[in-house]
Amino acid sequence: MDLFETCTLYIAILYVSLSLTIYLVRRHKSGADGTALNLPPGRIGWPIIGETLDFVMAGRNGTPEKFVTDRTSRYSSDIFRTSLLGMGDVAVFCGASGNKFLFSGENKYVTSWWPRSINMVLEFPDPEAVDMDNFYNSDAVAKSRSFNLEFVKPEALQRYIPIMDSMAKQHLEADWAPYGEVRAFPLLKKYTFALSCRLIMSIHDPAHLARIEHNFALVTAGLLSVPINFPGTAFNKAVQAGKSMREDLLSIINCRKKEIVDEKDIVVKDLLSRMLLAKDESGQPIMKDTEIGNTIIANLIGSHGTISTTITFVMNYLAEYPDVYKQVLKEQTEIARSKGPDELLNWDDVQKMRYSWMVACEVMRLCPAGPGGYREVIKDFTYSGFTIPKGWKTHWTPYSTHKDPQYFPDPEKFDPSRFKGSGPVPYTFVPFGGGPRMCPGKEYARVLVLVVMHNLVTNFRWKKTIPDEKIIYNPFPVLVSGLPIRTEPHA
Repeated sequence: MDLFETCTLYIAILYVSLSLTIYLVRRHKSGADGTALNLPPGRIGWPIIGETLDFVMAGRNGTPEKFVTDRTSRYSSDIFRTSLLGMGDVAVFCGASGNKFLFSGENKYVTSWWPRSINMVLEFPDPEAVDMDNFYNSDAVAKSRSFNLEFVKPEALQRYIPIMDSMAKQHLEADWAPYGEVRAFPLLKKYTFALSCRLIMSIHDPAHLARIEHNFALVTAGLLSVPINFPGTAFNKAVQAGKSMREDLLSIINCRKKEIVDEKDIVVKDLLSRMLLAKDESGQPIMKDTEIGNTIIANLIGSHGTISTTITFVMNYLAEYPDVYKQVLKEQTEIARSKGPDELLNWDDVQKMRYSWMVACEVMRLCPAGPGGYREVIKDFTYSGFTIPKGWKTHWTPYSTHKDPQYFPDPEKFDPSRFKGSGPVPYTFVPFGGGPRMCPGKEYARVLVLVVMHNLVTNFRWKKTIPDEKIIYNPFPVLVSGLPIRTEPHA
């Protein structure tokens, strides 16, 4: 049962929540002193589900930006009010100014916040039961964040590039070259997941990878679903898969602990080893096993799905624009010719892939791999003349700028030259967010996308077997048939 089907279950329980919803609406119409608040214009839709059905249908129609543009044209170009996925009141900030305000307002007006479905699937603390301000600033979160940053710092990326390259070559030889026709998206997910598990946990066994990947796919499918824990729903499957995945990770952690104890000369070979070996001043481990497991899951989420999605859409657009493909091939062939026999890519090679990255950026403008982010308001503030009360959620979305002709003329046109020189106006191109909460894996994503592009274009030409394959968003962009292509090796 997917997100759309799950939403329909709410209709059976509307009458239960109606009185509560009326109470909440009335409460938000006035401040603590009883004076009327000038709230952002908009509507909260049905009780509990809000405007989730409209949001989902816009994505299923392949036009997620329509949910935003319909409301900015009706209410305000700067901000509007809605309610999504059982979150209650949500203020959606639009345009470059809205993005800038939210990105720079971290811990001043807003703080990090995740939808309840994510907290429940990943077993983060219940926002209703704990002080989330203290949680997000706790030692556990700080330690996890520090290791996340260590995983994607430039020094680490330089070590990863040869591994990315060698695994890409092996992957293409085993899963692409023997076949004249393949489905690109599932294969790219297989590669990026195997790479992440290799870099994070040094897992090589295909059977072990397949088991973890199965649970991981169910987890990611239900992360942003409506949190109804009925059997058969995407959310229920995600919760169950999350438990299985954590059990598997704890087993891996325990095995690695034993290896470390048995080793005479300890080799720090991956992120897991570094987390296990990190000690405080008294010589005690600085992270609990559960914290290590959550950090691993967070890194898998950040280094897998969105990147494989981006590479898939790069292939989609290169198939549609042969002139662009030729320019990418020219750039990548020059790099390949500069290498010795069996010499792998390195950091300097990736820095030369300037046009290829412009292509990837234009792909992310048209089909951003993420739908945006959420924050929670920590104190009342005013924006564009409207009051945003404490406790509301805020949302920034790439769909408010990426196809706005004010920022990107002829926005539906595929034009990598938009990213020449200084590129777009600040805060208009936001596939990775911005400010202190900008995606820490941005550089990891750039490097991996370029390494895979290099291997794909220097090995194959390809044609789409479904020229007009439909794109849907659920909420992430997906080519509905997985981008089946017919490959042709270079002569």
